[in-house]
Amino acid sequence: MKHDFKTSVTEKIRSMSLLFVLIVAAGMSIWAVFAVPVPIVDYMLESDIRKQANLWQRRVVLHMGDVDTAFEEGIIQPHDAHMLTLLTEETDVFRYRLLTSDGEIFWSSRSDEIGEFDANAFFTTQVARGEVYYMHEEMPAYDVDGLTLGSDSYDSNVTREVAQVYMPLIHNGHFEGAIDFYTDITDIRNIFLQRVQLSLIVLTSIALLAMTIAVYVVFKANRVNMNQMRQRNETERGILDEQLRLAREVQLLGELNEWLQSSRSLDELFDMVARFMTHILPTAEGSVYVYSNSRDVLDGCASWNGGIHKDHIHPEECWGLRRGRTYEYGMSEIDFVCEHAEPHDGRAYYCFPILAHGETVGLMHLRALGDATEEFISSRKLAQMCAEQISMAIANVRMRDQLHDQSVRDPLTGLFNRRHMTETLRKSINASLNSGTALGLIAVDVDHFKKFNDNHGHDAGDMVLRAVGSVLEQACDGEEVACRPGGEEFTLILPGTSPEDVMTKAELLRQAVEAIVVRYGEKALPGISISLGVANYPRHGTMPQDLLRAADEALYAAKAKGRNQVCLACTAEQAPRDPAAQDGNSKRSGPESPIAAE
Repeated sequence: MKHDFKTSVTEKIRSMSLLFVLIVAAGMSIWAVFAVPVPIVDYMLESDIRKQANLWQRRVVLHMGDVDTAFEEGIIQPHDAHMLTLLTEETDVFRYRLLTSDGEIFWSSRSDEIGEFDANAFFTTQVARGEVYYMHEEMPAYDVDGLTLGSDSYDSNVTREVAQVYMPLIHNGHFEGAIDFYTDITDIRNIFLQRVQLSLIVLTSIALLAMTIAVYVVFKANRVNMNQMRQRNETERGILDEQLRLAREVQLLGELNEWLQSSRSLDELFDMVARFMTHILPTAEGSVYVYSNSRDVLDGCASWNGGIHKDHIHPEECWGLRRGRTYEYGMSEIDFVCEHAEPHDGRAYYCFPILAHGETVGLMHLRALGDATEEFISSRKLAQMCAEQISMAIANVRMRDQLHDQSVRDPLTGLFNRRHMTETLRKSINASLNSGTALGLIAVDVDHFKKFNDNHGHDAGDMVLRAVGSVLEQACDGEEVACRPGGEEFTLILPGTSPEDVMTKAELLRQAVEAIVVRYGEKALPGISISLGVANYPRHGTMPQDLLRAADEALYAAKAKGRNQVCLACTAEQAPRDPAAQDGNSKRSGPESPIAAE
């Protein structure tokens, strides 16, 4: 009777505690619905407005003829003023101002502000140091340009949410001024708040429902007879320990498989293997070997738990590889030690051949750690599953590398194709933009290539393309890339190369191709020559299509001048005055060429 009374009191206390938890959870849910969305939405909007401000600033700068002079002298040309007024009509900006480095407003979408000075302290402490300043505040509705208001348009109680962003203009490390943008975010902020609140209401409702169900389940579970639980406790503890061990192994194997499948390279894969095997098999030291490309030796790739792997081992040194199945040392009455396991101290070990798609790709070697021989022997099945997962991961990485290589390579010449060329050029331009380094582009075309196909057949034409591609590939160093967009056209991308060095390399390529002798059958094909067009970033363009177009136009100019020569693209300023005059364009075939002379 006493025990029943204590049990009843305990159950009542637990029920009251759970009810209190539900009340607290409901209160926190209500608070979260109304308090949490505001800072989240404001943070999201700030991030978005900052990105938009970068685009607005770039658009203003591109529309102005001479940005540096305008901000230094505080003078806007009539044409620039007309273009600047279009920004408020074509974007979400309802007001913006151009400020000199001293804070003087020398142009504004509101003309009455021109000539004033920005009195905000953060202009000199933050903006002048190159930092973007963002401010979110409420403004009277009548102060928002372009806003349609009703009869209460001048009521100061009617406000709008406005974001203000100061974008500093930095050139060569010098602060030249800033652009101050105003944009109305009232509508989008309200929409975001409503959506976030609705989402939180749904989520908290689900959470409360789940908690209510959980409380009910716990309440019912508390009525289970405590005496029966005590009687089964010892038996279930042993079962639970075994299940936990198996669950942990399954979880680790699942995590290992997930991580291995997401690895991008073999080096990354083996690093994952070493870290996981330390936890999956703590009683074993191990190492992994993989066949080299020549398949005459296996290269040591990783080791863990104190294991040491050799740089190279031969397949004949392992009984597991020689017999084609797992070799278990220390499990039979008579055993032979593998040569790669020397020096051997008598501890039991396993050699698991790593198989993938019916082919042996490597070897996993495990040895008992210290005196944990029994635990090591009992983990054989787990070790076998690890070896199988590692084998499939190795096969997947190699297959992924092969497929990727096939997708970006031209099958005839082995050079990169148009797809890789476009992506590489885009990345190179971004890198040059961030680092301020030069970037060169050379467009190459084989002269009179159609004659090779017409006079000697397409096989001879393919030999010519392979020969030219080989010359271009050998000329590339470091991050330089040679591509074949198609046909007899080639392109070289030269990151970090000055304009002078680009012209020099182009001339050397022309000379190298001119020296090629291609034999087809029993005779040599006619001499090969190429025409080359050179363009440099940012002089001839800041976008991939602009650079490619400039290089192609220079290539056409080289062909028009007689082929077998290098031409430099002309800038936009040079083209209208004298289209035929291009600085650096010259035929590089004669001994008088300064590049050839070098």
